[in-house]
Amino acid sequence: MERATYEVRGMTCEHCREAVTNGLSHLPGVRSVTVDLDAGTAEVGSDAPLDPEAVGHALDEAGYELAGSTGSPGAADS
Repeated sequence: MERATYEVRGMTCEHCREAVTNGLSHLPGVRSVTVDLDAGTAEVGSDAPLDPEAVGHALDEAGYELAGSTGSPGAADS
């Protein structure tokens, strides 16, 4: 399983955690999502590396911003 950590801007509460978790969970191949509000991150476990554009779009649709990522080959850091 691939693991990547995404920096997410705009999360402040439990509703934010749920919205980000739900948004990322709907991406194809995602097996797990763990959101850390204090760190402003979402760790995602998936069958294969996720497309950074798809992750950014999912977060944007949920009302948040992708600020960067680590751990997934091909994922661009910002």
